[in-house]
Amino acid sequence: MRAVQVVSFDGPAAVVVREVAAAEPGPGEVVVEVRAAGVAYPDLLHTRGLYQERFEPPFTLGGECAGIVASAPDRSRFAPGDRVVAMVRHGAFAGCVAVPEFLVQPLPDEVSFVQGACLPVNYLTAHHALCGRGALAAGETVLVHGAAGGIGTATVQLARALGARVVAVTSSEEKAALARRVGAHDVVGAASFREDVRALTGGEGVDVVVDPVGGDRFTDSLRCLRSPGGRVLVVGFVGGSIPTVKVNRLLLTNTDVRGVGWGGPAFGVPGFVTGQWDALLPHLRAGALDPPVAEVLPVDRVADALAALDDRRALGKLVLHF
Repeated sequence: MRAVQVVSFDGPAAVVVREVAAAEPGPGEVVVEVRAAGVAYPDLLHTRGLYQERFEPPFTLGGECAGIVASAPDRSRFAPGDRVVAMVRHGAFAGCVAVPEFLVQPLPDEVSFVQGACLPVNYLTAHHALCGRGALAAGETVLVHGAAGGIGTATVQLARALGARVVAVTSSEEKAALARRVGAHDVVGAASFREDVRALTGGEGVDVVVDPVGGDRFTDSLRCLRSPGGRVLVVGFVGGSIPTVKVNRLLLTNTDVRGVGWGGPAFGVPGFVTGQWDALLPHLRAGALDPPVAEVLPVDRVADALAALDDRRALGKLVLHF
């Protein structure tokens, strides 16, 4: 079968598409025939050996996909021909992939394979952030950094579906337009978000900040929090630098900084992802969660997709089709 492989840690241009042996299932694994695969920021980091979980080359890239069940173990809840999404630590950018059953979820008929391939990493991370770590309640206000990115757009849509007011932070008019299209109630600029949030909330601040960016905006995010009870959810550091926190501010304002690590429970706790997926399904079927797709590319153009992520040119999700 054809697969996208990292053969050296030299970045997107060094990945190769080549023939590899077909996936062989281990005990309790479902084999999924891949129809579409989502390209995510961790894939870019993997091409340089910079992700926190590092695999030695050669290895097949890709952490999420949608497709058709080719085979399933005895007494499985899946059968050949079922439409599914799946998530793996790596290996989804291939003609087929063997996946532990607890990481495979049913894809509703009304959701396309392309849409399905956009869901696992971003929308399940957003769910863990808002519902697991953030304890978001309907009627609260959420500030979303990087709101035109993959995690950002998923968070905007899910927060709105859960009854929150959503304030999106973006860095250009194009990105602002995308944030509005996916459901943000208000959009503010990255350079002035602290002052804009104060004006929008009458000086009260927001209940939750979702931050996949990090960098030098972190301190102003803390200053945007409602006191008491506001919380910043740390999702990632696509801005490059990892910020530090002066914890006396948390003490004085009775606010929190909470880490959001989805991968640990997702891959380590059977049933965790299924519970999340079951919670998302009503919103998926209602159309409230509709991932914006920037472009669908043939697998041979995987280097172009990764380069677009690297340059932050993609507005919406990039998807590979097989």
